[in-house]
Amino acid sequence: MLVVGVLWYTWLSKSAERLESEKTREVQLREDYRKKLVQAVNLDALKKQLEQVQTYVNQLERQLPSKAEMDALLSDINQAGLGRSLQFELFRPGQVVVKEYYAELPISVRVTGRYHDVGLFAADIANLSRIVTLNNMTLTPVKDRDGVLTMECTAKTFRYLDQEEIAQQQSAAAKGATAKGAAAKGGAKK
Repeated sequence: MLVVGVLWYTWLSKSAERLESEKTREVQLREDYRKKLVQAVNLDALKKQLEQVQTYVNQLERQLPSKAEMDALLSDINQAGLGRSLQFELFRPGQVVVKEYYAELPISVRVTGRYHDVGLFAADIANLSRIVTLNNMTLTPVKDRDGVLTMECTAKTFRYLDQEEIAQQQSAAAKGATAKGAAAKGGAKK
């Protein structure tokens, strides 16, 4: 009888543990169901939001010049300065820096002119149809010339990568990952 009682108690204990485990699982499943239900209800709104984001990205991409348009953009920057009667002391495009989805072209610029003309030049750059930023800007008064400043900055413009450049980026990334993996395997064997 004692053995039967111990077996009965053991079976009840295991059943109670299993019951608690299943109750906990039920709560988790209900919570997962609620989350998925909210997602399902909002699916149309999320799809619409995705379309809006894609439209916005497309608009931004159109503001990035292609390779062929870069010369015209450089000319626009130069014309903005000349149109404000600024004297260019330096206008030197640097090396193109290729990023994952775009390329960045830094241009070292040094112009001299009246305070308001320098400010209007910066505003003209901001109002170009393409994205151009002025970075690391310094203004220095010119000695013996009242109201005349020298502005030094790095103008950065960006362009989207063409399909060939994207393919090169992906190929280089794949080769880098392969080389990294081979180096890791070689180091592990030693």
